[in-house]
Amino acid sequence: MAKVLGLGGVFFKCKDVEAYRRWWVEHLEVEMKPWGAFQWQSDGKSFTMMSPFENDSDYLDPSEARFMINLRVDDVAALLDRAKAGGATVIDGPEDTEFGIFGWFIDPEGIKIELWQET
Repeated sequence: MAKVLGLGGVFFKCKDVEAYRRWWVEHLEVEMKPWGAFQWQSDGKSFTMMSPFENDSDYLDPSEARFMINLRVDDVAALLDRAKAGGATVIDGPEDTEFGIFGWFIDPEGIKIELWQET
């Protein structure tokens, strides 16, 4: 039987694609593939999730985008510091919860990024 195996990627429009790619490479040291995408190999623990929210939810605020990107990371605090040093607006965190450590920032395109560190 056919089934969905996981998220293959997040695709979105940008005002300045090259500047956006540079920001992620320079400030968060994300590797860009030759074809212009960021790609992470599974470490055997990662998984992808798609989670709908009610239209009136404020969880994605203060971004005006209708989506948020959640990234699994190994050090929320350090990445929030690096994002802030690169000009991102840190919203909150690190926050230690029963689900792990979380932090949030708005990237140069106005997209809310949620960082999640499994504990």
